[in-house]
Amino acid sequence: MLNILRQNILNTITYFDIFHYPVTSEEIQSFLACEIQPAKLNTCLQSLLTETIIFKLGNFYSLRNDPALATRRSNGNRMALMEMKHARTAAAILSRFPYVKGLAISGSLSKNFADDTTDIDFFIITEANRLWIARTLLQLFYKLAYIAGKRRWFCLNYYIDEKGLEISEKNIFTAMEIVTLVPMHGAQTIGKFLTANSWTDEYFPLRKTVASGIKPMRKTFLKTIIERIFNTKAGDKIDLWLMKITHMRWQKKAIQHKINEKGIYIGMMVDRHFSKPNPANFQDQIIHQYQARVAELKQKQLRSVNLVN
Repeated sequence: MLNILRQNILNTITYFDIFHYPVTSEEIQSFLACEIQPAKLNTCLQSLLTETIIFKLGNFYSLRNDPALATRRSNGNRMALMEMKHARTAAAILSRFPYVKGLAISGSLSKNFADDTTDIDFFIITEANRLWIARTLLQLFYKLAYIAGKRRWFCLNYYIDEKGLEISEKNIFTAMEIVTLVPMHGAQTIGKFLTANSWTDEYFPLRKTVASGIKPMRKTFLKTIIERIFNTKAGDKIDLWLMKITHMRWQKKAIQHKINEKGIYIGMMVDRHFSKPNPANFQDQIIHQYQARVAELKQKQLRSVNLVN
């Protein structure tokens, strides 16, 4: 049991270490694969510290003995509090758009971290079979936000609709993103999404995202009129057409090997029920890094045991 606990602790610290983010004992406990008493967790942490497999930086634990990581995290947590104010304002604006049924914050801000380069990433759920109309209207708004210097407030790169609530990529990366979402609007829809993705319990059974108590979607006059216009057979055809032309645009960008401002290759997966970044461009790289580091730590522990024996 102790060896399993050690490995679970190291797995958690390792994942966050990829993002240069040391974690507290409370955070480690919340991401473990099984419930454990704080005293037992602290005993195991102390053992790992004694063996210099991990290091303590103030209140944080890390794989690296670098105090700058703790400073970076503390500064990032403070900035995240300020950015969440902007996120609430941005979410209130996005909730007024046609066919938007659920909104949540994802990315680094959902992990309580922000710096000067942080975007406010939104996870967006739309009405069934109207994702591409909703997405097109939101992307047009994004262009206006870019001109107004508010681009960072509206990072809109992950959409699903009510017919595609279950995430197909079931791995530690997507599980982490789901269990750390910060719901903003649309409690009922967000709740259905979380239920459809209960598979995340296989990775993080102790993490429970609460969708209750968040603000309802805004139902404005303009939103109602636009939805009535497109709730027709013509609306079905327009939604499909927008999907096809967007897909062709992104295919062209992928062929040209274009990269974004963060140096990540531009690529998008397109379907009637989702619009999301190509996993090969970022998600898969994080998973490979994580697996390699976990394997490296296991070898380090084995060498340590062999030396003792």
